[in-house]
Amino acid sequence: MAQQLRIGTRGSKLALWQANHVRDRLMAQHPGLEVELVVIKTQGDKILDVPLAKIGGKALFVKEIEDAILDGRADLAVHSMKDVPTELPGGLVVGVTPERELPTDTLCSVKYGGLDELPRGALVGTASLRRQAQLLALRPDLVIESLRGNLDTRMQKLLDGKYDAIVLATSGLKRLGVEAPRMEVLGPPRFIPAVSQGALGIEYREDDAETRALLDFMNHPESRTRVLAERGFLTRLEGGCQVPIAGHAVLDGETVHLTGLVSDVRGKQVIRREGSAPLDEAWDLGVRLADEVLAAGGKEILEEVYSQG
Repeated sequence: MAQQLRIGTRGSKLALWQANHVRDRLMAQHPGLEVELVVIKTQGDKILDVPLAKIGGKALFVKEIEDAILDGRADLAVHSMKDVPTELPGGLVVGVTPERELPTDTLCSVKYGGLDELPRGALVGTASLRRQAQLLALRPDLVIESLRGNLDTRMQKLLDGKYDAIVLATSGLKRLGVEAPRMEVLGPPRFIPAVSQGALGIEYREDDAETRALLDFMNHPESRTRVLAERGFLTRLEGGCQVPIAGHAVLDGETVHLTGLVSDVRGKQVIRREGSAPLDEAWDLGVRLADEVLAAGGKEILEEVYSQG
């Protein structure tokens, strides 16, 4: 059995929290195992002055880390699953999905208690076209401005009065213990999360049986099934995390229910579909729902979004 593992990770506070969370669980489960963090800067970390949708590519926050696993500098990586492209490099697998945190978004403000309390023309910061589209569908009067950077940086800009509100992933706020003076959770059915938001994925070399054996105890079947359904939807749409695509799966006994959404960036054309399937057909459910969305006009919407990018 390997006595040392190296986790490739981004250097942000949230990425380090996630990597240390997995490190601590591994060392508690396997006494004597040493786990080291290898901090790697990704393209998405280096380019902070350009909106994500304008940079292009689907591996902005993972490619350099995946390269490190493939060339042996790291044994595994802990990703936010919403950043992981649906197509992985040959030789790698996301084989473990730990228990998922809440997938919702949270509107954070200093003065206002929620989306409906924001004044007309309020300035809202977000780097996500999915969030922008849904915010404008609910409140077309809002002014949306691209807001990038790590969670602390974005929160500080809110506290400094540069925005009336910002929208962040609930999971990141909870994991880092960060709060705004006033907060409102934006969740289903009103506001659909990003595919896989709140879920972690552990990636390693497909032929690395030792690492897989060390990690297997962390797999959470319910979370994995939900992520499978949502990523099936995203894969069929050929979408990345920078487009207005949303997906939210829940389990009810032996059935998985999925809501999928595609929108134009202004929130004027929103196509939403729902469906259910047995647990072992989670991926196929996502694909089927995507086909329904594409047939209902989603194809044209996505083509327009990509042409603008």
